[in-house]
Amino acid sequence: MKVVALNGSARKDGNTAILLNLVLDELKAEGIETELIQMAGRAPRGCLACYKCFKNKDRRCSVDKDMLNGVIEKMLAADGILLGSPTYFSDVSAGMRAFIERCGFVGRANDYMFKRKVGASVVAVRRAGAVPAFNSMNLFLHYMQMIMPGSSYWSLGIGRDPGDVLTDKEGVQTMKDLGQNMAWLLKKING
Repeated sequence: MKVVALNGSARKDGNTAILLNLVLDELKAEGIETELIQMAGRAPRGCLACYKCFKNKDRRCSVDKDMLNGVIEKMLAADGILLGSPTYFSDVSAGMRAFIERCGFVGRANDYMFKRKVGASVVAVRRAGAVPAFNSMNLFLHYMQMIMPGSSYWSLGIGRDPGDVLTDKEGVQTMKDLGQNMAWLLKKING
């Protein structure tokens, strides 16, 4: 089994990556292979609404000049998908929004090709606005017909400067619980 995580932060190894890695560490401890993909410096652009994905039905976006199709291939090969974004003005980063739009169109155009995979999301937040960002990613996972595990709280960690989220004890525990629940669910589904 494998879980692919996508870090939607402009910071390669900031708080969002730290939170994602807390979840991934729990999955690794359960013998599940993981991969973290960082968007920093190479985030995809938004959807052009060309609808070629509906015409071609080849599980690819027609815009082939960025990382998106490579990420889609990794997602298709994975059993679980983990999304992470910082909170920017009460929502996900621009890169994560572009990913959701384009990947969502391709997924929908190809018979919801991610359905029944396990999907979860995490949010790094300085103070407030995390719930809309959490909702944006979870609505994408739900729309793609993925199965979503819960945790002991909403999957968010509080901190501003890189590393600050590690002082949020409840946030750290929430990530660990999410990783354990995701591993349990993956094993039940793929048992």
